[in-house]
Amino acid sequence: MTQTMDAIDPATPEKRQATGTQTLLRGLAAIECVATGTTEVKGIAARLNTPRSTVHRMLNSLVAEGYLHHVPYKGYLLGPKLIQLGMKALEQRPLVALARPHIEDLARRTGDTVHLGVVDGGEVFYLDKIPGTRGLEMRSRVGLRMPLASTGIGKALMLGIPPSRWRELHAAASTPGDRPGPVPWPKYEKLMAGFLRRDWVLDLEENEIGVRCVGAPVRDISNQVVAAISVASAVPYMPDERMAELGPMVRATADAISRELGWKQDGSATGLP
Repeated sequence: MTQTMDAIDPATPEKRQATGTQTLLRGLAAIECVATGTTEVKGIAARLNTPRSTVHRMLNSLVAEGYLHHVPYKGYLLGPKLIQLGMKALEQRPLVALARPHIEDLARRTGDTVHLGVVDGGEVFYLDKIPGTRGLEMRSRVGLRMPLASTGIGKALMLGIPPSRWRELHAAASTPGDRPGPVPWPKYEKLMAGFLRRDWVLDLEENEIGVRCVGAPVRDISNQVVAAISVASAVPYMPDERMAELGPMVRATADAISRELGWKQDGSATGLP
């Protein structure tokens, strides 16, 4: 008897599941409408091609659950639960794990060593390193700290620091030590201004004799520089012409990592994936 009823009843488990999935997707689509600026029932109904009465009920449910917030006479806004989920999503997307496939691919394509680092005070802190295939040994390692202003990855991070602080960082990297150090300040300032315009940088043996680097910044959903990557190799493998070719490639990889963090090409936030 049960089998007979299921055969003629339109509300079979399969159909109920399909209806539930459709309702879920419609609710997510409504949230996306609000996120992109369509905040009134009429506009949302038109975009979803759904009756206003249905949309109104759905929006009321989303408000009740905290996914949307309703402002009388103004429409709907994203609710507090979405903000909480957004923060959780950011917390659960660790930088190293997100960046690793991209920097591994860059190392494969170039044959060179690729670094990932972040700012730690006036230094760069190396988070990850993918060795190249040329057998070159260099001082960099995960956990190492180096001056920002004399390293390729550090200069890329400096593109997110106000230029008014560049001279201070340059001075800190110019103290006597076992590193060559950056070029004199007037030339350094001019070079950094050029790097800022094109969004990638060069290290011409300023941190380690015999090693050259090309670096680029990584940005997050708020368009802030939160990390940087660099490609490093021995001088024979890094003539000026090749470094000029690597610049856009390194920047493209940094941009791909940035998009994983919610960044958009025009510098605006995408919302969470």
